[in-house]
Amino acid sequence: MMLLIDSGNTRIKWAIVKGVDWLCSGILPVAQAGELSQHLAGSCDLPGKSLNVIEQVWVSNVAGEVVARHISNIDVGKNVKIQFIVAQPEQCSVRNGYSQPAQLGSDRWAALLGAWHLVGEECLVVSCGTATTIDTLSAKGEFTGGLILPGVELMLNSLCATTAGLKPGRGKYVPFPDNTADAIFSGAIQASCGAIQRQHALFDRGNTPVVLSGGAAGALHDHLMMPLRVVDNLVLQGLLMIAQEASVA
Repeated sequence: MMLLIDSGNTRIKWAIVKGVDWLCSGILPVAQAGELSQHLAGSCDLPGKSLNVIEQVWVSNVAGEVVARHISNIDVGKNVKIQFIVAQPEQCSVRNGYSQPAQLGSDRWAALLGAWHLVGEECLVVSCGTATTIDTLSAKGEFTGGLILPGVELMLNSLCATTAGLKPGRGKYVPFPDNTADAIFSGAIQASCGAIQRQHALFDRGNTPVVLSGGAAGALHDHLMMPLRVVDNLVLQGLLMIAQEASVA
């Protein structure tokens, strides 16, 4: 039985897996990382509500050292090694084309591995969180590069925080906004979708799939006119691939 953890800038997503079966999963705000052990034990029907049944822990963490320490202190068995992944030059049939492979974020790397396992062909891998990342996988399973831009919420918050006279307020998407709240929200959606569509246009064929994940995926989904596959737990899928490869090495 293994525990998979995707610790992002805003949320910690996790799953407990046995073999190929996903037993349970959940989400915890990063601000509550110190409560992770209690949260995990209370969220799953584990024997004795104890994490001692966990045999492996695989982690992607981009939330910093404090959160990493909280994860390292999870109350699993004494002999269980908590393994924080780092992007590799090659792993799980995916080659890393970054100029310095280890500098690629562990979440982006795991998402690329998860996408390749699910799609197995040329695709665009888009993760919509605090930041939006738009990464490209070739037909040979090579990560050839990608973009990082502010996520939808970050665009909204930064614009309201740094522009005089703009007040926080949730607008809705409309093609031609006639009020400020809708103009800000629609602008963030259009900017995000525009970046995705411009990257997608660089492919030779128009039916290249887009693997879409992250908390803002729902906000973008209906505005992207291209083949989409929405995956809620793409980083966790990638972590599972890494764990499975390690078990047969």
